Amino acid sequence: MIADLKRRVRAQYDQLAEAYDHRWDRYVRASNGGTLERVRLRSGEQLLDVGCGTGALLARLAERQPAAKLVGIDLSPAMAAQARARLPRTVHVTAGDAELLPFPAQSFDVVVSASSFHYWPTPARGLEELRRVLRPGGRLVLTDWCDEYLACRVCDRLLRWVDPAHRRIYGRRECGALLRAAHYDVTELERYRISWLWGLMTASARRPAA
Repeated sequence: MIADLKRRVRAQYDQLAEAYDHRWDRYVRASNGGTLERVRLRSGEQLLDVGCGTGALLARLAERQPAAKLVGIDLSPAMAAQARARLPRTVHVTAGDAELLPFPAQSFDVVVSASSFHYWPTPARGLEELRRVLRPGGRLVLTDWCDEYLACRVCDRLLRWVDPAHRRIYGRRECGALLRAAHYDVTELERYRISWLWGLMTASARRPAA
């Protein structure tokens, strides 16, 4: 069942890849802006963007910190191809699964994920995998739709009926519980609007240093 869900997500975004930037430009800009404010990437750090899509967040990070080592991964090969086409060659992008990352343990100083968490069929497994590739003391910044906003909650319930790729969204309490169960130290759980209608949350957490 889980493998079938992932195939559906992959197929859906392979089909959307060429039109994705045009179709969702305003949302992507707003959601990435909220994420960028909280990443606080430093020069020379190595960052992984999980569910990187067409590379919009990585492009803005590359502009801000050209000395950072940036890597992106997306379940959809077509979305990953769009990202490679827009990004500098110094940014490595590959297709792969958030719950089975093709990277050695303790490879990254920062892991970021924006607007992909609601597709993960087993979020606990995904968070454990992200922690595996973080160095001790490394930072996780996770942004997604927030169940505490009515519009997000209504959209979530509708998509569960009509979109077989969509899983579910979370509120801050549930997200924090998932992070703590995956052995992160949660530092911030924020919610904020990106329009009069739509709201997001960003969770900031660390892999314990010891």
